[in-house]
Amino acid sequence: MALDRVPQRVGVVGYGRLGQSLVSHLLAQGPEMGLELVFVWNRDPGRMAGTVPPVLQLQDLNALSERHPDLVVEVAHPKIIHDSGARILRHANLLVGSPSALADQATEQRLREASHHWGHAVFVARGALWGSEDITRLDAAGGLQSLRITMATHPNGFRLEGPLATAPRTGPRTVLYEGPVRGLCPWAPRNSNTMAAAALAAPSLGFDHVIGVLVADLSLPNMHVVDVELSGPPDPTGRSFAVHTRRENPAEPGAVTGSATLTAFWRSLLVDFRSTPSRRSVRSQCFRGGSRES
Repeated sequence: MALDRVPQRVGVVGYGRLGQSLVSHLLAQGPEMGLELVFVWNRDPGRMAGTVPPVLQLQDLNALSERHPDLVVEVAHPKIIHDSGARILRHANLLVGSPSALADQATEQRLREASHHWGHAVFVARGALWGSEDITRLDAAGGLQSLRITMATHPNGFRLEGPLATAPRTGPRTVLYEGPVRGLCPWAPRNSNTMAAAALAAPSLGFDHVIGVLVADLSLPNMHVVDVELSGPPDPTGRSFAVHTRRENPAEPGAVTGSATLTAFWRSLLVDFRSTPSRRSVRSQCFRGGSRES
């Protein structure tokens, strides 16, 4: 059933596996959901040939204002958020699919300032982070003391940079990184989004105190496994509340994005943005937990 209001105009930045899935959903189901696709941009325009109608292909990201979007969905790379996030917020709300970009404090500050100045919201998709709303509620109530996210997959599923790209791998299972999420994001920008989302979902811990663990596991050629472990402060008897969830997400060999994440991201778009009445009425940024990898 179509929404009884003016359709919200959506632009998609990035046309990899996740971008292709979103564009397909928007073209097929968008109109009945009250969403109108108005442009698709990709660093390599040739990738859109034959699948994205020419009228929807945006050649220059700086010209996005000509399409008058209400929401721009980024599913490309953290560099887009670093370089263009604040500029996008001048014209539209922004759904960040690469929250690892927000580990850079200057980038997060620019987005917050632009959001406040232009009256547009910043959303972060839930994606692969299971239980993000529960984490946020527990954190807000003062009941969260520690949060640890472990992401494991086959080495072919990683897109690593800097020292992690040449880190030695010994045996069938190698821990490539274990430490604060802020230190991981620059070297694994496409494989740390679940962890970055957790840091945003738990602001009392944030990027400096949420622990991220990245594991190369030869036994997982077609699977992304995310373990979320959290605990609260001890009670007078010394016992603590604790939760451990394990998410096994099928994935194509070598893929950065797991299969279930495609559907989860689409649901994030429907839940987060359709609940926003209009871009004129948005007055504050909304950093929400989630991610697009795993």
